[in-house]
Amino acid sequence: MGKLALAAKITHVPSMYLSELDGPRKGTRQDAIDGHLEIDRRCRAAGVDTIVVFDTHWLVNANYHINCAPHFKGLYTSNELPHFISNMGFEFPGNPALGQLLAKVCNAHGVETLAHDATTLNPEYGTLVPMRYMNTDQHYKVVSVSALCQAHYLNDSARLGWAIRRAIEDEYDGTVAVFASGSLSHRFAQNGLAPEYAFRIWSPFLEQLDRHVVRMWEQAEWKDFCTMLPEYAAKGHGEGFMHDTAMLLGALGWSEYDGGVEVVTPYFGASGTGQINAIFPVTPQSGAAIPPAQASSALGYTNIAQRL
Repeated sequence: MGKLALAAKITHVPSMYLSELDGPRKGTRQDAIDGHLEIDRRCRAAGVDTIVVFDTHWLVNANYHINCAPHFKGLYTSNELPHFISNMGFEFPGNPALGQLLAKVCNAHGVETLAHDATTLNPEYGTLVPMRYMNTDQHYKVVSVSALCQAHYLNDSARLGWAIRRAIEDEYDGTVAVFASGSLSHRFAQNGLAPEYAFRIWSPFLEQLDRHVVRMWEQAEWKDFCTMLPEYAAKGHGEGFMHDTAMLLGALGWSEYDGGVEVVTPYFGASGTGQINAIFPVTPQSGAAIPPAQASSALGYTNIAQRL
């Protein structure tokens, strides 16, 4: 019935917003902004009506959650980096019907998920920053999915991604894009060193690890990558414990995915973290390789204690 037309791993660095403003950082993230504009162009060409964002800034401690209010509008200031994003305006429509459908199918696949349509909860900046560049004319409806998951299995996030694809293709009357909004390595520069690392990665180890992963993506080495994802998320300081990436790959077929990634904005450093805009071609998949729900912790239980 419906179509998953485009999938991507995208950056949402707040320095993109600074890049718009007069001052020393003006224009310095134009490459990342241009990557978002190119992804937007591809979405429009594909007839996308709704964007589903796996947002690594939406922290949750139980269940998976979907923000599918009818409309979003307001001013946003980041509680993490208020000197980067302050009073940033946003407005775009939501898609309550799709959000409720996604939750229904995720629950049917054994992943407990709650949809929130009658809510005052606004999206976090993992959703707001990309929509600032891709959706200025409110062309797309937007649904945000929690992806900073503090007590969740990565295999459940992969299963949630697959269920979202099933909901779109089997029951939705429309065309959807899904974005994993989060970094690769996410080790911020130590306090006091942020200006020095504004355009750098925190360590040579993390940079080489990220660059190797990007090569694996381009060469479609998905079986190996899915096997190493839990350890990469932990040792690479993955943003949101890389639940966004597990969701994205789940939607694409997990270890049976066979697409080679197209890098739109080449890998870059931001405040010590590793960033990219990359399109993951959507290919036909059976879903047979999706991990079972609530399986062994060896498949990637992630919480704060694991990372310390």
